[in-house]
Amino acid sequence: MGAVVRRPVAWVAAIVLLVEAVGFVFVNGLMATVVDNQQMSLAGLDPDAMSTGTWAAGFGLGLYLVACAALLVRAAITDRGFGRLARPVLISCAILHGLLGALAVGLVGWTAFLFMMVVLGLIVLTLVAYGEREARPVEAGSLPPPVGTGPSAA
Repeated sequence: MGAVVRRPVAWVAAIVLLVEAVGFVFVNGLMATVVDNQQMSLAGLDPDAMSTGTWAAGFGLGLYLVACAALLVRAAITDRGFGRLARPVLISCAILHGLLGALAVGLVGWTAFLFMMVVLGLIVLTLVAYGEREARPVEAGSLPPPVGTGPSAA
C-alpha cells in the first residue's frame, strides 16, 4: 500500500482522534458538572471526589487520544513507519476502541458502535499500511566472508 493511501488515512485517523478527544473531555466534564450540582454519591463516596475523578479521567483519556493523534500526524508528515514505542501505543488505542465499541452498543446504541468501529478500522489500517520496516536487500559483495575462510584462517 503506497503513500497515496496511507498518508490520507493517517491524516483522517489523526483528525478523528482529535475530535474524539475533545468529545471525551466534554462528556466527562458534563458528567462531572451534573454530579457536582446534584451532589450525587455512589456507595457513600464524596461527590467532590467523584466530580474531580471524572474530570481527571476525561483529561487523561483526552491527552492519551491527542498523543495517539500526534503519532499519526508524525507518520503522515514523514511517511515513515512507527517505532518501538509508537506501535504498542497505537495498538492499545485500537484495543480501547474495540472495547468502547462493545460497551457502546449496549449503553448508547448502534450509531456509537459504528463510530467506534470506524475509528478502530482507521487505526488498524494505518498500522497495517505502515507495517514493519522492510529489510534492505544486501548486495553480494558487501557480506563479510564466512568464519574460518578469510586470509587469517590458516
